[in-house]
Parts: sequence; C-alpha cells; structure tokens
Amino acid sequence: MKREQVRATVLEVLRQIAPEADPAAIDPGVNLRDQLDIDSMDFLNFLIALDKQLHVDIPERDYGQLGTLDACVDYLAARSAE
Repeated sequence: MKREQVRATVLEVLRQIAPEADPAAIDPGVNLRDQLDIDSMDFLNFLIALDKQLHVDIPERDYGQLGTLDACVDYLAARSAE
C-alpha cells in the first residue's frame, strides 16, 4: 500500500477517534496523544481501528512506535508491504 493511502487512512481513523481535531493542523512529528488530547483508551481504539482498516497486525510491543503521524505512516506502510 502506498504511503499516501496509509496516511489518508490514518487521518480518517483519527477523525473517528477525535472528531473535533483538524487533520490539517496535525504536526506529523509531534506525539498524537498530546496534540489531540486523547487518552490511552482512545489511542488503543485508534490502533485497533488501523489494524482493521489496513489489515496490518500491530503487536502490543510496537505501540510505542506509532506515537506520531509520521511514525504511524512509516510503520504501517512498511508492514503493509510485507
């Protein structure tokens, strides 16, 4: 899957988790939880939704690698290519 498609999916899922957030205002290098003021349960729901949307298994040990928008896109694009 192309990075652009992964990024669009990540932003779509973020809109579902934090509907008040403006995707255009997200700084791709800053922690998503801090920017969107989402708690750990919302972040877990975000990761579960990404797993379902992209059909990419995200093991719990890798959750820390998905903290920023860029990190999410990099991780998911690499995993979807496997």
